[in-house]
Amino acid sequence: MAPPSLGMVVCPHALASQVGADVLRRGGAATDAAIAIQAALSVVYPPMTGLGGDAFWLFYDSQQQQVQGLNGSGRSAQAATIQAYRDRGFDTIPQRGPLAALTVPGAVDSWHQAHQRYGILPWEELFQGAIALATTGYPATASQVHWTRRDHHHFLAHSPSDCPFLPQGKVPVPGQTLTNPDLAQTLQTLARDGAADFYQGSLAARIVSHLGEVGGLITAADLAQHCSDWVAPISTSYRGYDVYTVPPNSQGFALLQALNIVAGVDVAALGHGTADYYHLMVEATKLAFADRDRWLTDPAFGEIPLADLISRDYGDRQRQRLNWQRAGTYEASAIGGDTVYTAVVDSRGNAVSVIQSVYFDFGSAVVVPGTGFVLQNRGCFFDLNPATANCLAPAKRTFHTLMPSLVLQGNRPHLVLGTMGGEGQPQTLLALLTRVLDFAMAPQAAIDAPRWLWGRTWGDTTTGLTLEGRIPAAVQTALGQRGHPVQSAPDWTATMGHAHLIRIDPTTGLREGGCDRRSDGTAIAVS
Repeated sequence: MAPPSLGMVVCPHALASQVGADVLRRGGAATDAAIAIQAALSVVYPPMTGLGGDAFWLFYDSQQQQVQGLNGSGRSAQAATIQAYRDRGFDTIPQRGPLAALTVPGAVDSWHQAHQRYGILPWEELFQGAIALATTGYPATASQVHWTRRDHHHFLAHSPSDCPFLPQGKVPVPGQTLTNPDLAQTLQTLARDGAADFYQGSLAARIVSHLGEVGGLITAADLAQHCSDWVAPISTSYRGYDVYTVPPNSQGFALLQALNIVAGVDVAALGHGTADYYHLMVEATKLAFADRDRWLTDPAFGEIPLADLISRDYGDRQRQRLNWQRAGTYEASAIGGDTVYTAVVDSRGNAVSVIQSVYFDFGSAVVVPGTGFVLQNRGCFFDLNPATANCLAPAKRTFHTLMPSLVLQGNRPHLVLGTMGGEGQPQTLLALLTRVLDFAMAPQAAIDAPRWLWGRTWGDTTTGLTLEGRIPAAVQTALGQRGHPVQSAPDWTATMGHAHLIRIDPTTGLREGGCDRRSDGTAIAVS
């Protein structure tokens, strides 16, 4: 816990948390610390994030006492058309390689936009921690080794020369000191020349040149035209709290709809961890996902009845469709989930909730030579069927899983929370919110409690209800008897995402952080 005068950071890697804490100690704002953490995570957590990815942000401004959103997702290349892929013989967009890297990376510009509006410290100072880690090195975690071993064949196929994640061409071992001098140089360029270099300068030229050589679609014009967008967040009320997330092209409205469905049930009376509890959570998720998959797109390319979808009246009608004795049927899409979430609160009362990703682990596996980072493959989630809402079109943002969240009580931040996990993000946030707001769990207890995942995250071949093994066998059996396709997982599995949470007591201002032990992170209170 941290006294009210102190700041707090939490993210999925302890070294990146330390970088953010150091920024707060130097008088930086929550936004400064969040940017520094994202830069550090690009060094020490490369399977999950990097400069070649996207980001979504929520900011609580303590002076204005309001929440602001920032959409830092990139748009598809002008040459990225359905016909372009059909002409190459594809029925679906490849998941790896240059044709998967068809959307402009938006994260770096979002850092710039965030700093321009909410930053205090000089821009160049925010990169020093990350540069030091990339230069002097850090110990490889078991997690990074696992993902590198799993994906090294993708690097051999798409980035065979001088891959920064395969030292001397080999998968690292846990504890091995890793450096990334190319990424250190890239970060130094950004610190010195600003984010514009990534989109219109020397870094942009490197990206375009390499993609041109390997058959990619992004051009100099695509990069130069990119911009992040400040957006009005969307929200609903739950148990007297205001729950905020970001609007489409994010899937965040699925969480709000699920909360509206659950709000009409006395969840506390069901008992935490009972078959009734899990059944309600899963069925509410299914109903929300049906609407998500029907409507979610770039709002510049299609009308979304968003106000209706997140209204309490609609949630009440959806609740009437629930069958307490039988699982409903719905087929989910396959969604990747390799992402990082960061929560920061500073001594001024500002809060930042930010989530960043390269989509699949190590994204497209295309490393831009000399830069030290991979390009994301977020665009491979576009559909090549023109009749679907998420169909591919030039300069379009795809259906996005990233969804940072904030909870306010009396116009003051109460919870700063988020998670990686693709399809699991709305479900894990639903779990955290009900555990904290209905069952009065502490942040760490809410994160540690066993989780579920309904759907089919990338890598799975079937749709099912995956339950961590710590959920009692009797509960798993009862859910199976209601028709849920139960699959038992290990007691602790990263499949359930890496969730992080800061709670701020509205009366005392006391901060309490929780960090997912499924990750490599930690929560740090700043003195």
